Amino acid sequence: MLKPAKLLAFWLFACAAAVFLMALVGAVTRLTESGLSIVEWKPVTGALPPLNAEEWNNAFALYKASPQYKMVNLGMDLEGFKQIFFWEWLHRLWGRLIGVIYFAPLAYFWMKKQIPAAAKKPLLGILALGFLQGAMGWFMVKSGLVDQPAVSHYRLAAHLALAFVIFCSLFYMGLSFSMARPPAAAKLAPLRRMVKVTFALAGITMLWGAFVAGLRAGLIYNDDFPLMGKYLWPGEIFDLSPWWTNFFENHAAVQFVHRMLAVLTFAQILFVVWKSISFKCPPRLEKLFAALLAVAGVQVGLGITTVMTHVNIVAATLHQAGACTLLAILTTLLYNIPGKKK
Repeated sequence: MLKPAKLLAFWLFACAAAVFLMALVGAVTRLTESGLSIVEWKPVTGALPPLNAEEWNNAFALYKASPQYKMVNLGMDLEGFKQIFFWEWLHRLWGRLIGVIYFAPLAYFWMKKQIPAAAKKPLLGILALGFLQGAMGWFMVKSGLVDQPAVSHYRLAAHLALAFVIFCSLFYMGLSFSMARPPAAAKLAPLRRMVKVTFALAGITMLWGAFVAGLRAGLIYNDDFPLMGKYLWPGEIFDLSPWWTNFFENHAAVQFVHRMLAVLTFAQILFVVWKSISFKCPPRLEKLFAALLAVAGVQVGLGITTVMTHVNIVAATLHQAGACTLLAILTTLLYNIPGKKK
């Protein structure tokens, strides 16, 4: 029989895996433009899809009143609606299931007094983030039901960023119950700082990736990578006024920033992996740095493929999976290179 710590680790890793899958389902939902197919928010009764012809017709009638139907899918039949409805329904259902597989074991372990005192607040914090994520998801969808058939890319970025925070938190807590943390080593302190910088750069790059997705900015400059027209940067990079808004709202500029951040992040990963060699790291860290480099290389390749294939759904979904995997490796590195105790 597994010890309580191993059970807690298994539970948390299972929750992290569920969030990982949620991110992929969310990517498919966005890429198939299915996210606005369900125009109501019913946290409990919405778990069930329409079960008969009358319910399907009612759901379709509600969708027909939405901006997306009127401006994008005018003339869509019921069968077409069912296809986009499926992905949004699955996305929401999976979110509900994550809530169940997180809260039910948490309550059980809590009642059995198997959760260490130091872990209680972080675990409750993750629960609160889960509730916030559900509200954020609906807040995002609402932005596409008013007058434009697209959600706010700022809200989309916040939704995705919160998913990444929850994923990393679950993964880190799972590590804390599955393996002993090495003692702090002064000689590794500079390496830990480098990994933190890498984590921050990766996070910012992913944030701009969400902007690209929300604005559908990946559908331009697809054919001559790495060029964006005649140059490495787009000619319309400063078309908006004031100038600084271009980096957040100009489609071409947002894609350019994402590209440059990706290059910078990859360069930082190359640097930190190269520097790690001089620290004579333990075998576990050496393997993690090797994995970091390998996944980063694949992620760059997937990013380029996504652009050059005009945002192919498989490539784009794998690109999101690569982002989650990269964060998992960086989280594991930070866990295995502890800072000094206060």
